[in-house]
Amino acid sequence: MLMTNSYNRDTMLHLTLRQLQVFASVARHLNHSRAAEELYLSQPAVSMQIKQLEQNVDLPLFEQVGKQLHLTEAGREMLHYSLSITQQLAEMEEVFNAMKGLEHGHLNISVVSTANYFMPQLLAKFIQAHPKIQVSLHVANRDAVIKQLTENVADLAIMGQPPEGTEMLAEVFMQNPLVVIAAPAHPLARSKKIQAKQLAKETFLLREQGSGTRGVVERFFASHRLPLPAHMSMDTNEAIKQSVQAGIGLGIISRHGIELELETKRLVVLDVEYFPIMRHWHIVYRKDKRPSVAAQEFERFLLNESQSLMQHSGVSPAGKKKK
Repeated sequence: MLMTNSYNRDTMLHLTLRQLQVFASVARHLNHSRAAEELYLSQPAVSMQIKQLEQNVDLPLFEQVGKQLHLTEAGREMLHYSLSITQQLAEMEEVFNAMKGLEHGHLNISVVSTANYFMPQLLAKFIQAHPKIQVSLHVANRDAVIKQLTENVADLAIMGQPPEGTEMLAEVFMQNPLVVIAAPAHPLARSKKIQAKQLAKETFLLREQGSGTRGVVERFFASHRLPLPAHMSMDTNEAIKQSVQAGIGLGIISRHGIELELETKRLVVLDVEYFPIMRHWHIVYRKDKRPSVAAQEFERFLLNESQSLMQHSGVSPAGKKKK
């Protein structure tokens, strides 16, 4: 009996890379207009690509609830595969470019807001040394940075406290000392060896819930069996510095973020026992993602440049790998 291939070509999904690109953008923004702006397309063109993709899979990928767009179960599956396909293609391109001896490509870096005080300086040197590599920098809080890594939007991230779990790898490249800051006229400004119980009586300006610095502050007072002092939550370090300068309270912040204020004597670092609390800056990337040539080059650059940066600020570099 003659065996025939029963596979029906009509069942194949006829998807295009453009459709996947448009879908990923809409899924990221949950908004057709923002996706159109990002891709330099008209909104009708974006809607048409999404419609064609839904017709191909014969399932709705989005649903409208009121004015808000949401991914359906099929949409979440499509996002997973579209990001994986995009990643594979980007890796393929990087491998072929490396074989040709070409140094170019795109590098998407996501950093927590405190790291933005030294990252532009480092990026300027990197871009000068590697002008063919296009670099994008996104600054956000820790939760948003982790989300960008998880969704494969960022190639790598710079943050203080790396995420837990086994999906990410983190490499220490520099120390990150946290200090207690005050206005020069604050009563504790000239005190020595300030105790934790003295700090507990003060008002603090703290980062929002979920930030790495906030977690350090909470653990510090808990370790001394003290409740978290009276405080105000703020979503930027700039807001904390301005409020501390105004005399509203004390702050705990990375020393890297107050160099200018210390030089101009707008802030002082308090002499507090158990401070500075030494944390570290980490380069974080996905374990399942093959780093591009540009990402590898940036990591090497960062490890080298961090030493001179730390010598300038009086802090030691570090270089352990954490898995």
